[in-house]
Amino acid sequence: MQIFTMKMILYNTLLAGAAMVLGPWYAWRILASGKYRKSVGPKLGFHPADTFAGVDGDPRVWIHAVSVGEVNAAAAVVARLRKIYPTAALFLSTSTETGQEAARRLVPEASAWFYFPLDIPRVIRGVMDRVAPDVFVTVETELWPNFIRICGERSVKVVMVNGRLSPRSFRKYRATKFFWKDVLGRIDAAGVISETDGERLRKLGMNPSRVFVLGNTKYDDLTKRADPAVREATARLLFIDDDTPMIVAGSTHEGEETLVVDAWRRLLERVPRVRLILAPRHVDRAAGLVAMLRNRGCAATTLTAVEKGTGDARAPVIVVDVMGHLFSLYSVAAVVFCGGSLVTRGGQNVLEPAAWGKVVLHGPFMDDFSSEGRCLDEVGGGITVRNGGELEARLRELLLDPEGRRRQGEAGRRVVEENQGAAARYAEMISRSLGL
Repeated sequence: MQIFTMKMILYNTLLAGAAMVLGPWYAWRILASGKYRKSVGPKLGFHPADTFAGVDGDPRVWIHAVSVGEVNAAAAVVARLRKIYPTAALFLSTSTETGQEAARRLVPEASAWFYFPLDIPRVIRGVMDRVAPDVFVTVETELWPNFIRICGERSVKVVMVNGRLSPRSFRKYRATKFFWKDVLGRIDAAGVISETDGERLRKLGMNPSRVFVLGNTKYDDLTKRADPAVREATARLLFIDDDTPMIVAGSTHEGEETLVVDAWRRLLERVPRVRLILAPRHVDRAAGLVAMLRNRGCAATTLTAVEKGTGDARAPVIVVDVMGHLFSLYSVAAVVFCGGSLVTRGGQNVLEPAAWGKVVLHGPFMDDFSSEGRCLDEVGGGITVRNGGELEARLRELLLDPEGRRRQGEAGRRVVEENQGAAARYAEMISRSLGL
């Protein structure tokens, strides 16, 4: 215990130093751009008066999902908990503003939505007083030492759901294993996506008896979200009909967009009506991508301009400049490319387009989604491409073979359907932690 206290003193000293260095930069960003303006106050414990007002119920469960991806993972678990405990108080926190927007939109079963506090003991205790949880549930390996320590002080159970550790994250944690072993020792149960994730937690020092391989909750909610009405609305917005094949390149990173655009331009010779939706992983890059396209002689507009009626909805290329639309845009694709995979960024979630029955092309760098990519590739619903030439060749083959494309896409969709049920297993684990 004394050793852990010394480690926490070191951690808080480093945290204070980082705050002094980075604080002025964040303050300038807030004043200059408005970024973080909505979240900075709540993260310091200053929540609107009605945030927790009138939220009663038993048990009291606090679920934390950092951003949009984690919210998607949490949604099915929260829905399942609401069915099991109709009168429970279910609190859902996020760290990012886009995550907060997604939480309010995608998780109506929650009793309250708010921003997760900074890992400052005084702030944590103030929020903990208002939430008064029986159990804290962290989605995908989000570990805040002060927060977890204070949960222990208050006899609040700590549970991890949909836990995952990418090779990159594992290397970082392992380099400071001497510290994280103590933090992991304060987690009561960790449900993980795969045996690989479980083995990595055990190697970091977590008690093997507390690690459970329960699957990926992102399978559970996807087929429900793949609503034909969403596809119809998206197709109307972008003037897409059955004779308009659309390539959707989702969550792309620098170095990938030029490969995608070059492949698309060459495809125009064989498939004259093919269009492209380009969705960068970071939407603040959208303006630069529009400029790049226009410099290459490509007519392009942004999704925001289309929605406002100031952009050409029939433009050959539409660049997505707003968060939260990618899943619905996958619905109108003939073929999908998932980015972050032709460059060393770990890949992106290939399950989302697969839920719509789309064939998913991805690069070889899928460290963060290796099991998902492997499952799709095994049935033909996913295809690995290693460079721009292979990307173009596979796109051409799929666009010229609509029946084969449909069969492969359906095989991928069945993978998503067959792997549902993880949310129920995680909800049961949470129930056990509550002793109910």
